[in-house]
This record gives sequence, C-alpha cells and structure tokens, in this order.
Amino acid sequence: MKVLHFHFGKDGGAERFFVHLVNALARRDVEQTAIIRPNRLWRKDIEAVTNITESNFRNLSLDRLLLPMKAARMARTQEPDALVAWAQRASELMPDYRGCIKISRLGDYPTNLRHFKNTDVIVCNTPGIGQHVRELGWTRGVEVISNFTDTERVAPVDRAALKTPEDAPVVMSMGRFVPRKEFALLTAAVAKLPGVYLWLAGDGEERKNVEKVAADLGVTNRMRFLGWQKDTRPFVAAADIFVMPSNHEPLGNVILEAWAQHKPVVSSRSEGPSWFMHDGENGLLVDIGDADGFASAIERLINDSVLAAKVAAGGYATLMSQFSEDAIANAYLELFKRKP
Repeated sequence: MKVLHFHFGKDGGAERFFVHLVNALARRDVEQTAIIRPNRLWRKDIEAVTNITESNFRNLSLDRLLLPMKAARMARTQEPDALVAWAQRASELMPDYRGCIKISRLGDYPTNLRHFKNTDVIVCNTPGIGQHVRELGWTRGVEVISNFTDTERVAPVDRAALKTPEDAPVVMSMGRFVPRKEFALLTAAVAKLPGVYLWLAGDGEERKNVEKVAADLGVTNRMRFLGWQKDTRPFVAAADIFVMPSNHEPLGNVILEAWAQHKPVVSSRSEGPSWFMHDGENGLLVDIGDADGFASAIERLINDSVLAAKVAAGGYATLMSQFSEDAIANAYLELFKRKP
C-alpha cells in the first residue's frame, strides 16, 4: 500500500500524532511519501520510514505556483492508494487526481469548506468536528478517527535536576505558549496552593506573559519552564498531576500522553475532553476560565490519593480502549482501501 501525505504544520500535538501515525503505518508495511515544511524538528522522527519533499507552500512565492503541479505529478507517477492532506492549508494542495481516495484530516474546526474542493472524505478526530463540517454544508464523506499516542511507560526525570523537592506536589502541563492554552490561568491556580510546583513544557509568544504573571503572584520560585522537549514523557512521569486548562481544545493529545504515564488529569470542559472525559471517572473537569475551580480540583487530587488513583486508572483504561494504535491505524488502512 502507498500513501502520499501533505503536511504544513509546525510543532505541537497534531504534529506528534502525524509522527505516530506515519510510523504506525510503516510498521504495517505502508510505503509513504510526505511533503512537509522545511526545518521541522520532527523530520528526523519520520525520515527513516518516509520519502520527504520540503516546501513552505507560501503565498507570493514561486513554490506556491510550482508545488501543485509537482504534487499532481507525484500522484500520477507514484499511483498511491490514498492522498492525505493534513488540515486546511494542506488541503489546498490536493490535486484533482481520480486514481485513489483523497482524504483531508482535520484536528480543529474549519471556518469554511473552500480548501476541500478536491477532497473525497474529511476525517475528523472528534465527533464535534464532524458535526461542524456537516453544518457548514459538507455533503461528501465524513469519518471520525481519533488519535493515539505512545503508551510505553517511561522512567521519570530526577526532580533534583529541576530543583524540585521530592516531596512537593508537582503539577505539569505542556503545549505551545499561546493564549488559548491558558497557562497564565493555570499559574494563577497553582499560586493559590502553597508548596505546589508547576512545570510547563513548550514555548511560544505567551511565555513572557506567563512569566510576568508568576512574578506578580510571587510563585516564580515554584515554576519550572522546561522549554521544548523532544520527549516530554519522563517529565510527565515525574509529575503528580497533569492539567490541561485550554479554553479551546478540539481533542487534547496531551491528556492521552498523561494517561499513558498513569497520571490523574484535570481538564477544562473544552470540546475534545468533554467528549471522552467523565468527571470523577477518568479525570476531573473544570469550567473554562475558572482558576478557583482548577485550584480546587488539583487540591482534591493532592489530598485524596484514592480519587487520584481511581481517575488515573480510568484514564489509562480509556486510552487503551478508545485510543489504541491498532484501532486507529486499522481504521486508516480500511479507509485507504476505499474507492473514490
């Protein structure tokens, strides 16, 4: 089986899933080619199993004119079983090729359908996104196929290396430092809990604001900014509680990664977590923007080890039953076999 991917994402949860799926398909003997942006940190994680072409596909560039012709030529010469465009921008590159199924994969809510004129099926990673594209007027195929993550349990980092006491409660979160991730709000929540440390992995435009909030609230000494990490799992494994405070999160890959390390999770009631999380069973849910609510949920897990163990076990069970590699990879393989 052959698959040609178009992917112009940056670095984040969607890209981690792309890496996971490419490698999962390679383990199932799928021959893959990918057009991606140059200088991606994750290129090295797929180059052993994927033939890679690099392009920015930017407006007002010669590449913008030439790449669509190149993509169409690649489809004609390679004769793949499927073309897969990752998100809206990549879907603009989808050629009018009729030799295989043409798939656009969405991990967020599109604002319109103009990018998908050559797409046969839109794959959505949550039912909510699928419903949304139907409401926009999409009349062709819609499939809901979610994400999976690496479920290997790893050794934790040494807390001493991060100047964190062994007996201190540690809360962790991660992602791009942008306003919708609400890391400033999480910082304010942790500030209400004396002795609790907060580790944040990632970087971005909002980091300086989060650092200022920490300084203003007098908790800089309990904050650890980890930066971008190739492998966040050892840090998650060393934490006590994982929190996902986003005000908009179509799925929430980071929750799956925390469950893989058997950690209790507190999440906002954003779109994705509201689909697969059940309060008190596989995590604790808090209203969006409620710093007091996050502080209270974190405190509950710190003070109630039975509850923490229960929701951690429930999360891991959800991960293995609903977001396993076999289930997700096999769903894609079946879709690739479908005729346009």
